[in-house]
Amino acid sequence: MSAVTEDGVQRASAAEAGDRGRDGEERDEDIEEDEEDGFEFGDAEEAMQCVEMAGTDAGALRGQANDYEALAARKRNALAEEQPQREGSKRPRQDELSEVEAATMFDQLMEGFGLRRKRRSKDGKKRGRKKGTKNKGSPEVIKKLGDATLLFAEEKFNEAIPILHEIVRTAPNLPDSYYLLGSIYSETGELDKAINFLMLAAYVSPKDASLWKKLIPLAKKKEDASLARHCILKAMRADPEDVDLKYLCGDMYRNLRDYQKAAEIYEQIVRIYPANIAVRKVAAQMYRECGQIDKAINLLEDYVNTQTTNIDWSVLDLLISLYLRNNAVNEALKKIEKARLQLRPQQKLPIQLQAKEVICHAYLGDVKHAEIFLRDVHLEPSKDNTDVIKELASNLETMGLHEYAVKFYLMIGNVANRNDGSLRVDHKEMGSSYVKVAECYMVLGDKRNAISYFYKAIQSMKDNIHIRLTLSSLLIDEGKTDEAVTLLSPPQNPELQSANAPDQQKPWWCDGKVKMQLAKTYYDKGNLEDFVDTIFHPILETLNVEYANRKVKSMKKLPNTVLHERVKVLGEPRPDSVFQGLRPVASPGELQKANRAKKLIEKRAASNEELKADDSRRTKQVPPIPGLLANMEHHQLVLNLCRTLALLQRYWDALQIINRTLKLGNDVLTHDSKEELRSLGAPYRAPDPSHGFKYVRYVVQQHPYSLSAWNSYYKVISRIEDRFPQHFKYLLRTREEKPDCIPPIIISGHRFTAISQHQSAARDYLEAYKLDPENPLINLCVGTALISLTLGFRLQNKNQCIVQAFAFLYRYLRLCGDSQEALYNVARAYHHIGLNTLAVVYYEKALAVEEDDHPIPKLPYEAGLCAQDDLRPGYCDVRREAAFNLHLIYKKSGATDLARRVLKTYCTV
Repeated sequence: MSAVTEDGVQRASAAEAGDRGRDGEERDEDIEEDEEDGFEFGDAEEAMQCVEMAGTDAGALRGQANDYEALAARKRNALAEEQPQREGSKRPRQDELSEVEAATMFDQLMEGFGLRRKRRSKDGKKRGRKKGTKNKGSPEVIKKLGDATLLFAEEKFNEAIPILHEIVRTAPNLPDSYYLLGSIYSETGELDKAINFLMLAAYVSPKDASLWKKLIPLAKKKEDASLARHCILKAMRADPEDVDLKYLCGDMYRNLRDYQKAAEIYEQIVRIYPANIAVRKVAAQMYRECGQIDKAINLLEDYVNTQTTNIDWSVLDLLISLYLRNNAVNEALKKIEKARLQLRPQQKLPIQLQAKEVICHAYLGDVKHAEIFLRDVHLEPSKDNTDVIKELASNLETMGLHEYAVKFYLMIGNVANRNDGSLRVDHKEMGSSYVKVAECYMVLGDKRNAISYFYKAIQSMKDNIHIRLTLSSLLIDEGKTDEAVTLLSPPQNPELQSANAPDQQKPWWCDGKVKMQLAKTYYDKGNLEDFVDTIFHPILETLNVEYANRKVKSMKKLPNTVLHERVKVLGEPRPDSVFQGLRPVASPGELQKANRAKKLIEKRAASNEELKADDSRRTKQVPPIPGLLANMEHHQLVLNLCRTLALLQRYWDALQIINRTLKLGNDVLTHDSKEELRSLGAPYRAPDPSHGFKYVRYVVQQHPYSLSAWNSYYKVISRIEDRFPQHFKYLLRTREEKPDCIPPIIISGHRFTAISQHQSAARDYLEAYKLDPENPLINLCVGTALISLTLGFRLQNKNQCIVQAFAFLYRYLRLCGDSQEALYNVARAYHHIGLNTLAVVYYEKALAVEEDDHPIPKLPYEAGLCAQDDLRPGYCDVRREAAFNLHLIYKKSGATDLARRVLKTYCTV
């Protein structure tokens, strides 16, 4: 025999139980079921099996339940095979069976399980039970039951139990035997067995409400909310007029936050006892919670209109609150005036109604009553009076009457104080009042008073981040930057402060919003180092977390841990109970999620997928500054941080921020912001120049004919000591795509010159010369490359090559207008090949020319990074270099005195 479910039917399989649970969710529990439906045992053997299960321990019962599940499955398969197939057609589907065939199959199935369902005919149904269907015991059974009852009264439980088992074997459908067994186990403290036997008794006699009522306290004692709920509903079906059961049912729905059903149950109680004011109020509140204001008003109006004396002021107060929520201000005033007319002499309206009257008149634009209330009403210190004033102030603030709202918020402190000065409300509640006062002053434009009350609030609510941020903004607006910095800075004793913070909550000074506000304050103040120290690590950590979160795969499939957590709502299985399938106590939404989670777990278990997977896989983390790049206001903060890091020459730190920001903010950053990040000097000045290659490559891709862009590119590449394949590939690709672009050709020639491949270098320089023959730099490069080529061993026509080299150098000299630098380069070329006489001529010409200092051209990212004062005067003059080389020639020729005179003239300070 299988365990009996909530509907009294044996649970043939887990799937059937799930279907019944889903059907139960779609309608209102068991209350709407057929009252004449009941179940009885087929024979004594089935009854004894159920008794044995009710008294078996959990382990044995679990094994028996599995055996019964297998037996039920075999019976279903056998019944399915016995169905005749239609001739020349496929086997009919279950949903194609006629109503009679389906009913026959169900009856056969129930008889196979040992239970017979009592069904009533749809035609000619009569009220009341049929004659002869009442379970009556024989005289022998009645005598044994009396003996067992006497033994139970004498607390001889061990002697009574065998007699009761014999009664069950003889009369299996007699509820008294099960009831006595349940009572015995209840007295011995075996709660599970007591519940099982009492449930058997209740199911055998489902219309006996007393049996279900006896189960309710036992279920609560066991802390089984599902069982208690089930018993309450069954008892209500058995005795619909029992008000105590309706109370329990209403409280149950109220705890489940099913306010609609709770309101309906409470309203039923009101219909039975119209004078019960407490229940009427609760019913109105439940209707208010589920948004049915009109029904709540009707409930209270029916009572208020019938009362002429001894009015319950709390009911009238609730009714007026509902009127105000429904914008029926005039109706509320009428009720207040009617109540005032019924007052005795010297009697005043309660304070809550006076406050409601002030609110009503304020809605109508009349604030005189608020002034009268402030002047004439003197309240005793109490929590109720504090709540009344708080509600009044909140309504005035909502209506935009901030001046009066301030006065009432300040009145809360006076009402909260005793005569001896001791507080009757906690510090947080007082702090909340001060915050409201400060916010009202902010709206009124009185920042001075707003700051004062924010300071009072923060003394009571030190961990409130919103107060600190708002107060710091006000202080900055008032020019009190130092106070704002002190307010946002970590305390001197952070350990003491963190000990007072709530558990599992980081201290307020570690919050990302606080750090951002403090960093902005430092930046505006000019404290760049403090600015970087405050915000660098939070921003870097945020970018790293966001980058890691993007790598985490979007989990459309919920982890198994989440699924198992949701399934807990359905309740743990009851291996120690005969009765299974009780609907869990949860809201409809939670039940729907739990049922879906249960299906997913079963599906994964069947396919053997993901159950073996590690559920500790990475999940998305919460960054210190959520929404950093999603908020446009934060982009400027990131730009300021990168600029400051570059200015402080912390290039590697700046490069980390730039890399992550460009990867994460490609879709949200503006084009100008991205261009500024790329143009900062950090990528080009980082310790490892290879990190800046992609940035300079991007710049020259955007501006392929810009000399400054190619200068930036070459400045980064020239710092890479080893061969860099990406650089070579990019140069070749650029030369193929843009053959008229000169800078990559010159850079290629420089690369060959650096590795002493002068012939290849000369070939690249000559190619550039064809494109721009009037460029002095190209002429200089061609000349120097040819001179270096003549010094090799493989060249046959060296003299011709030297003549060609000097042809380019003299062209370079002409293009430069015989400048000091050009004269020095020509002299150096003669000196290099050993023509010292000609070298002396051009060194002397260079010494005769005076060169003024000229500003050194700077690349875009170098603006502001290097001060002009760092260079000594005369940095454009090369006479010292020319004089030194000239003295070497004189010294080598033996003219020592002449060499000494040249050094003394040009190379001494």
